[in-house]
Amino acid sequence: MTEDQYMGNIYQRFPVTIERGLGSHVWDINGKEYVDFMGGYGVALVGHCNPRVVKALKAQLDKIITVHSSLYNKTREEFLERLIKVAPPGLTQVYLNNSGTEAVEAAIKFARKFTGKKGMVAMNGSYHGKSFGSLSLTFNPKYRKAFEPLLTNVSFTPFGDAEALRSAVGPDTALVIMEPIQGESGIHVAPDGFLQEAREICNEKGAVLIFDEIQAGLGRTGKLWASQHWDTAPDIMCLAKGIAGGVPMGATLVKPEILASIGKGEQSSTFGGNPLSCSSGIATIQALTEDGLVENAAKMGKILREGLERLKEKHKIIREIRGKGLMIGIEMKFEIKDILFDAIANNLLLLYSGKNIIRLLPPLVISESDVNKALETLDTLLSKEEQRRNV
Repeated sequence: MTEDQYMGNIYQRFPVTIERGLGSHVWDINGKEYVDFMGGYGVALVGHCNPRVVKALKAQLDKIITVHSSLYNKTREEFLERLIKVAPPGLTQVYLNNSGTEAVEAAIKFARKFTGKKGMVAMNGSYHGKSFGSLSLTFNPKYRKAFEPLLTNVSFTPFGDAEALRSAVGPDTALVIMEPIQGESGIHVAPDGFLQEAREICNEKGAVLIFDEIQAGLGRTGKLWASQHWDTAPDIMCLAKGIAGGVPMGATLVKPEILASIGKGEQSSTFGGNPLSCSSGIATIQALTEDGLVENAAKMGKILREGLERLKEKHKIIREIRGKGLMIGIEMKFEIKDILFDAIANNLLLLYSGKNIIRLLPPLVISESDVNKALETLDTLLSKEEQRRNV
């Protein structure tokens, strides 16, 4: 592929050249149609070429594309108002940026400036990005080792172990960061009570609690925010991926007293809050809140999960099914590379987490017929894999 000549060997590539998309379907340059359970790693949240998003982008293109945040803009203003209206309680201010890793970088700075402390606690299995600050809070050594030394004063505790977390949070701890449902490490759901205990620990010890909802937020799990499953709100929340319907955008939502500690010029973004992304963000929030996509994620997620549990009973190579809503991991007893490539041949795009976990992040517009089609294809692929392995 010509792309490989110029982009280098830094992405795991699949032999598909995608030309267009609509809803939960994409087409390659040969016109072959696929049901998309990859979803752009969660970016195609409201569906490919969502009509609201396309209309908003076209309208904004005729007005203006970029307005730096040193100037005011009505499109940005409307987006901020809509975002804060649906945000968790207390998060009434926003720093707009361009990606998940940028949202996390800002959160680190805000928490450290506000508390005057340096220590940071993240979770085993965490993934928060690959720029230096966010990478410092990402657990997997395969991402970290070649770039050390990273930020200091970082410790990791087992995800879900409140006592270990309590022991790790000390007098110099500025922040505790976690994904309510871990994505990259294989769709691990926080145990009941853990988020609430983390909230109590941070309150007691004066640390800022940060929820990374970059993958799990915005309706993905069947609730607008994954933390709502445990009725817990953070001090800072990081968003990105599908927040602008496929257009690059990140957002760091912050309690006002925290953001008030940041002086002019201490944090900024040239492209952050540009009208094009904000117009798409408005349309995305409208799609989520007015078109029933959060409810559809819960409904389709239930159908998908029940179907996968039936497949687990039938296929002994499945070890475990995990997740909520349309954020699901299928842990296998073997590596899944052949399954991923066989799926492509059978008009289905799947994602992965490591070598043995199939990750499912379909657009929230997915239909029951597409869910059933994916389940049927998976059934066929798993039978083929069992035959290949003589299971």
